[in-house]
This record gives sequence, C-alpha cells and structure tokens, in this order.
Amino acid sequence: MADDVVYLDFTEGTKRVMNNAKLYVKLLAKFKSDTKIGDLEMAFTEGDKEKAQAAVHTIKGVVSNLSLPELNKQCIEMETQIKAGTMNPKQLETIQTVLAATLLEIDKVIAENG
Repeated sequence: MADDVVYLDFTEGTKRVMNNAKLYVKLLAKFKSDTKIGDLEMAFTEGDKEKAQAAVHTIKGVVSNLSLPELNKQCIEMETQIKAGTMNPKQLETIQTVLAATLLEIDKVIAENG
C-alpha cells in the first residue's frame, strides 16, 4: 500500500456528523466491532454472487458515510466486478488488506480522540 493512500478522512468524517468528533469516534468504534467483512467472505466461500453483492454494497455504504476512502474505492471496484459477473478472490484480498490498514487508522483516531 502506498503512503499517499487515505484510509480515513477525519475532517470529512466529522463534517458528516455536524463536527461532533466524539460521535464520529463512536461510529468508527462501532464499525470496528462489526465490519460486516465476514458476510462478504462467507458469500465468496459459498460462491454466492447475490449475497456477495449485497454484502459489499452494505459495507460500501457504511465506509462511505464514515469517510474511509480507500476501503470505499475497493468496495466500489468489487461491486462493479460482481455486477459484471465476476467474483475475483484477488479483489477480496485487496479489501481485506485495505480493511486491516483502515482498522489501524481507526485505532489511532480512537486513541487520540476517544
């Protein structure tokens, strides 16, 4: 992952909750406790495109609202692939890697603001 990748946009995230940093941190902590990635992984394991698309769409909505840009970008890519009829395990790996990096950023924000 490149250094210029933005995993978490704190400024934009707090704007989305009327500049309430405490609420934003609380929402990040809630996301961290249940990312819904397990639903996506299970759908992949089962080869269920419909469930995979639903799962990635849900994750995409949440991460978009939380201003987690790189994870959002990767979810959009996966959703596009699934809509085109492809379930690419490499894209799932990318999402898992980006999620791990995003969770590290969330931990930092929680430590600094929680």
